[in-house]
Amino acid sequence: MKPIARSLALPMALAGLPFLLVACAESGAEPGSEAEAAPAAASADVFVGDRSVGCLEDPACINRLHPDIPMVADADPGERIVFHGRDAFDLTLDPDEMSSAPAKPHEGAGIVHALTGPVSINGAQAGDVIAVTIESLEPDSVGWTEASTFGFAGEEFGAETYFIVWRMDDEYATSDALPGVRIPNASFPGVMTTMPDAELTAEVLAREGALFAEGGAGLPPDVIEATPQALCGSDGTAPDECLRTIPPREHGGNMDIRYITTGSTVYLPCLIDGCGLAVGDFHYAQGDGEVAGTAIEMGGTMTVSVEIVADPPDLSHGPHYEGPSSVLAIPSERFHATTGFPLKEAGEVPANLAYLESQKLAGLTNLSADVHLAARNALRAMLDYIVKEYGYTRTEAYMIASVAVDMRIGQLVDVPNVGVTAILPLDIFVDRE
Repeated sequence: MKPIARSLALPMALAGLPFLLVACAESGAEPGSEAEAAPAAASADVFVGDRSVGCLEDPACINRLHPDIPMVADADPGERIVFHGRDAFDLTLDPDEMSSAPAKPHEGAGIVHALTGPVSINGAQAGDVIAVTIESLEPDSVGWTEASTFGFAGEEFGAETYFIVWRMDDEYATSDALPGVRIPNASFPGVMTTMPDAELTAEVLAREGALFAEGGAGLPPDVIEATPQALCGSDGTAPDECLRTIPPREHGGNMDIRYITTGSTVYLPCLIDGCGLAVGDFHYAQGDGEVAGTAIEMGGTMTVSVEIVADPPDLSHGPHYEGPSSVLAIPSERFHATTGFPLKEAGEVPANLAYLESQKLAGLTNLSADVHLAARNALRAMLDYIVKEYGYTRTEAYMIASVAVDMRIGQLVDVPNVGVTAILPLDIFVDRE
């Protein structure tokens, strides 16, 4: 039997700060504790995260990545770890008070993503690979979605910024702002990551910095709302080295893959001793592509178990994952799909390619093997279909696509016109025959 409580070494700078880290054996949770309130997780060994305070007050909440971020817990291989996670922006919402708004009630994106961790895996060393199996993800009762120009091709589709709140249970999500739509529960974590080492951190800063300097999309280090503040804040020791969590990288991160869900196992690299496992950006549901920029964003409680892999896969090109084939299916008995090819109007320069300042792009009406352009055209056709067939506004259609439509590659070999398809599950429309 494991001991009722395990020791936790924290840096002196964190001593005395409020946080929740409980280790239980059998029914060792204190009466009235958060552990007791979550029966499905009552037998877990390690609890991480304190949602009674905001992210910036919780030492187990981080929104930047760096090798020197202090570990807030440790777990043995095979132990169950329960992460109490916030939504990406750490919002507190009441659907009875607000069903929609012109924009989310939080200015800026400095807080993104409010992750829980990092946890040190005992015995794991730099160079190892860990297998993280998701045992469960229990959703909160409230979620949200925002459409904005931050989304995929948002500047081209005529969609306006719009924010809606969802009511959720274990089966479905509905929103007073989107009548007639019911989204089935397909909860998963958008972010699963280990901490980068100093070498990868320097490489990322160099390559993403060079891209940003040339006009490409990117998010360089930013001290606004950065945590841990002692490392990444304006008075921190390494504010210019703390990586933003928006893009996924070799260490994992914001992969936003809906198939990494309950029953799936993710293989992540250990780049530092202990690995530094952190998770967050929980989603109740998302279509492949998350095209509006957000899914159904939520907080929740996720339980995982971790093993050190004896004969690991090669993760040099990014994390691997595996699981039951059932997670690959669309949540519907019927669907409607559109297709797209890399075609455009003469004189048009796709926004994602404008930074290259090509002398050839504008004059072409067909780009060679451009999956991004093909996806834009498939999505444009899908938005047209939803607006015409179901009567939603273009912005509402954009949000429906973000939480329910799967953008999938049809083929990559029929050059120049590679193909992308957008798949809409029709069973989400509950007021139609």
